[in-house]
Amino acid sequence: MYITFFSLKQSPFSIAPDPRYLFMSERHREALAHLLYGVGGGGGFVMLTGEIGAGKTTVCRCFMEQIPPDCKLAYIFNPKLSVEELLLSICDEFGIQLGAHVGAASVKTYVDAINLYLLASHGQGKNNVLVIDEAQNLSADVLEQLRLLTNLETNERKLLQIILIGQPELRAMLARPELEQLAQRVIARYHLGSLSAGETGNYIAHRLAVAGTLASPFPARLLKQIYQLSKGVPRRINLLCDRALLGAYVEGRREVTPAILRKAAAEVFAGQATPAAGGAPRWPLVLAGVMAGVLISGVAAWQWLPRKPIAAAVPSAHASLAASMPAAVVSTVAAAAVPAVAAASDRAATLRELALLWGQALPDGEPCQEAEKLNLRCLQGRGGLGELRLLDRPAMLTLHDDAAMPSYALLTGLNADGATLRIGGKEQRIDLTTLAARFDGRFSTFWRAPRNWREEVSAGDRGPDVDWLARRLAQMNRLHKPTENQPLDATLQRLLREFQLNQQLKADGVAGPKTFIRLIQLGGGKEPRLLATTPAGDTVAGK
Repeated sequence: MYITFFSLKQSPFSIAPDPRYLFMSERHREALAHLLYGVGGGGGFVMLTGEIGAGKTTVCRCFMEQIPPDCKLAYIFNPKLSVEELLLSICDEFGIQLGAHVGAASVKTYVDAINLYLLASHGQGKNNVLVIDEAQNLSADVLEQLRLLTNLETNERKLLQIILIGQPELRAMLARPELEQLAQRVIARYHLGSLSAGETGNYIAHRLAVAGTLASPFPARLLKQIYQLSKGVPRRINLLCDRALLGAYVEGRREVTPAILRKAAAEVFAGQATPAAGGAPRWPLVLAGVMAGVLISGVAAWQWLPRKPIAAAVPSAHASLAASMPAAVVSTVAAAAVPAVAAASDRAATLRELALLWGQALPDGEPCQEAEKLNLRCLQGRGGLGELRLLDRPAMLTLHDDAAMPSYALLTGLNADGATLRIGGKEQRIDLTTLAARFDGRFSTFWRAPRNWREEVSAGDRGPDVDWLARRLAQMNRLHKPTENQPLDATLQRLLREFQLNQQLKADGVAGPKTFIRLIQLGGGKEPRLLATTPAGDTVAGK
């Protein structure tokens, strides 16, 4: 609500882990350096711990954007898993196919498959890194299995690097006698502490600058008070500053005052800070009218929030304000904000719904394996909305409403005004800011591969998929039709790199799924598209 008032482009104090807002204090630089060291550290464990809200996940996102191209990353953020579930998750993340064993896989089956994959990947000169977030929730059995995975090695090096990210109790867990062997394999560890008073001021200025303004609404005299109230924890700083800006907006002030800051602290820290003396705050009554007007106008993003009691229809950040609103106002806001809300679909059901857009009804079973029998390949990626625009095809998104239980939505349309999601069979339109806050960057989509397609083709390869690649690149460059069964030679690789560069793909001269997808699309392939939408947001297939 206050973004336009303060001449901002977006909310500067969102608690979503957006790497653009990463403030690189000396502590954060050291934390990132430890993670990057782990990529080439020769195997074993790297451990990053920190208090809740210290910025661990944001540092991790920044790390994932900087991994080298020869490194394959797997990310698990729900570690409350059994040993078998963990191994299956690792197989899913690395794209390891279990074949006929998937129905009755044992621990040995999973480990053997992971070992074969790591050996093959090592033979191609690639590294593999497994990142486990919220690792303090791992059981002792799972930690021991992770240690055993680091036994997979060649004569020269370990084949798997594991990064554990968690709260301070993770350090205490690894200090237990029964986990001593694992603790000895931690090659780097770092504890991410809170910001100093000076860093707190710099942090606030940094986030405001990223959001589009250099004129801070927080006068210098308040920075020490913000530090004391937030204890230098980035998430607490975000919550406090966001509420303070809202308070200043409600009172029509261009700067946050000490009284506004005290009221904000009383709201967001649930009584941990002393409110301003001299009577009750007048924000609730004013804000009630503002919120009612905004919500009654129909903010579409609210339609896909989880179902809550009426009092919780007002955003959780405003729960205490809602408590002080007149009952009639709360009822009006709730009725406008929460129509019938669809529950989030599970993974298999969402993938089957996605396959229907391709004209395929998948039978029971693991959706990606069943789709492959119909020459419909699964592509799993991590890259956010930018990469989905590039791929231009409907996709299943992983949402992080609940870190312990991910939910899924089918993205069927995307343009500058917003996105069209299908959740539980119901189609809804939301704005991109809301989507970005709930989308963790992971997605799955389908594509149709050429005949005898392998995972990727590189220099020296030959076969039907290389022939297909050569024909398409020759057509695009208006060259003579190439001879069949020729290897991917230097000339073809040059054409491939030029194409990849023009299409904003990694120009490495290796043709993987994304390269084939763009070649198929530009050749006029009849496929469901993401960006070809009507004004109402309905996807037009086969553009």
